[in-house]
Amino acid sequence: MTVDSSVILIEGPWHHHFVAANGARFHVAEAGSTVGDAPLVILLPGFPQFWWAWRHQLVALAASGYRVAAMDLRGQGASDKPPIGYDVPTLARDVAGVIRSLGASQAVVIGHGLGGHIAWSMPGLQPAVTRAIGTLAAPHPLSFHSDPWRSMTISARLRLLCFQLPTVPERRLTNHRLATRLLRSWGAPGWLDDETAATYELGMRLPFAAHSAMESYRWLVRSTPRVDGQRYLSAVRTPIWVPTLQLHGGADRCLPAPKGDSGVVAAGVPYRFGVLPGVGHYLPEEAPEAVTEQLTRWLAEVTDR
Repeated sequence: MTVDSSVILIEGPWHHHFVAANGARFHVAEAGSTVGDAPLVILLPGFPQFWWAWRHQLVALAASGYRVAAMDLRGQGASDKPPIGYDVPTLARDVAGVIRSLGASQAVVIGHGLGGHIAWSMPGLQPAVTRAIGTLAAPHPLSFHSDPWRSMTISARLRLLCFQLPTVPERRLTNHRLATRLLRSWGAPGWLDDETAATYELGMRLPFAAHSAMESYRWLVRSTPRVDGQRYLSAVRTPIWVPTLQLHGGADRCLPAPKGDSGVVAAGVPYRFGVLPGVGHYLPEEAPEAVTEQLTRWLAEVTDR
């Protein structure tokens, strides 16, 4: 049974609105000051989630003086779900367009999972709007595309292969509670309450949401040998020149923590790498206080606040 996107416009100390960008309409949940010189922070969720994954940090970072917008990516949550555009370059253009539509010239872009993949790509694809980047549970795209199997657990490899099949993963996401199984298998043991699971199951039953999510992962795999994939990898091969934060969970059962940035951040650029012990793949929800503390300290350094 499909549901209307209004069910995921969850009330809280934030306000929901829609902005036009890159030929589509995007939903953002925003908190904090919209006047003055408050730095804009864009939060990008991963799979199988939507903006609500950042609810804890949305409030806490706003209380620290930032203007914070948790964004539903193309095909996700209450944002538009067009039939095309689920490649990372298009998703990065979406983020850049949302930043401009919110009236800012630059933003700190922080992403989790697929959102982290986009955040890694912003300095190479959309440098004009990228002030700094933060990535959670996301290896750098060069490492993922050059050897995706080495970056992933066996469980995640099997899932990624399944995602390449037509229609099968979509049916499992909408009718067989696959979202809940993924959250439980990739998070740390014991994480995930019934309310959170039910919320993400609703998100996957939105019309076209499951298919849109699969299209992004199909592009990640299938594009690598193609011209568009090689062009993308060439763009992200340039050393990152903006302040960078990279966080991983020590108990991540999807994408285990690497040892560092593998030289992707330019020499002399502020870079911080951290692993949160005992935390699984879904850091912002599994360890909200620890993630908020890490983000708050890092943001204060890179925005001079």
